[in-house]
Amino acid sequence: MNKEQVKGKLDQVKGEGKEQWGKLTDDHSKEAEGKMDKAKGKLKEGYGDVKEKLSEKDDRVE
Repeated sequence: MNKEQVKGKLDQVKGEGKEQWGKLTDDHSKEAEGKMDKAKGKLKEGYGDVKEKLSEKDDRVE
């Protein structure tokens, strides 16, 4: 697991917390912020997945 994957998972967890807090407190902006953090985390994690696959592919070629 590389840095981007870890950061992505962390952003998703943070976003879920914000989203749930927004729902609990009826704060729509905090809820939306949480959803954006989750989406950002999924993108980072996906980038990390691709980066890792390319790294593995390079290792096999050499």
